[in-house]
Amino acid sequence: MKDPYQTLGAGYAERRRPDPRLAAIIEGALGEARTVVNVGAGAGSYEPADRSVLAVEPSPVMIAQRPPGSAPVVRAVAERLPFADQSFDVGLAVLTVHHWTDPARGLAELRRVSRRQVVLTWDHAVMSRFWLIADYLPEIAEAERELPDCDVIARHLAPAQVMEVPVPHDCSDGFLAAYWDRPHAYLDPAVRASVSSLARLDPDRVAEATQRLGADLAGGDWQERHGRPGTGGTADVGYRLLTSPR
Repeated sequence: MKDPYQTLGAGYAERRRPDPRLAAIIEGALGEARTVVNVGAGAGSYEPADRSVLAVEPSPVMIAQRPPGSAPVVRAVAERLPFADQSFDVGLAVLTVHHWTDPARGLAELRRVSRRQVVLTWDHAVMSRFWLIADYLPEIAEAERELPDCDVIARHLAPAQVMEVPVPHDCSDGFLAAYWDRPHAYLDPAVRASVSSLARLDPDRVAEATQRLGADLAGGDWQERHGRPGTGGTADVGYRLLTSPR
């Protein structure tokens, strides 16, 4: 089993810390579920502490970053879950479906082993308007064009409710658009290394784009287009929570 996170998994435990406000949204979607299978669990973000959780993760690099006391983890892939039908109240998948080799099969497996599903993903159309992509790295949108959109995932989970997930300005989970109000963060190589969408791109192209971003911030061009950074609040940068009926 080839492990892409040997290169993509740098700094997840430090940079991809669960944000409590996003955790509360996910917790609410879990409802009264007592048993949860967290598929593509990574370093263990957003695993509820007050329920019986079993994690599924194929990457040894990610498993090694799970903190002490995390839920037990099975090394397996989403497309072949080693569980009986309807083994869990909820199947949880947080920002992971785009990493699966066969998303349709993985989602079918998620439905097979759980009575309800909760999936955090994003809307490509909204995400592509995010300033980092639109102004500096349109290659991200191009590279992710073939990845499953939230509409595709919703069809696989049908019927499914789609909920906008606003991202706080000081979000502690450093996913792609988490720093929408902190543009200087994208100048940090350590930040970029823990964002798979950036880590997958040509390093020279990313370096050129972030140099241009740095120049725009220093010269005020970014502020002229997007306002003063650090203004606070939340923003819809495309993240969506999909839940099947209770």
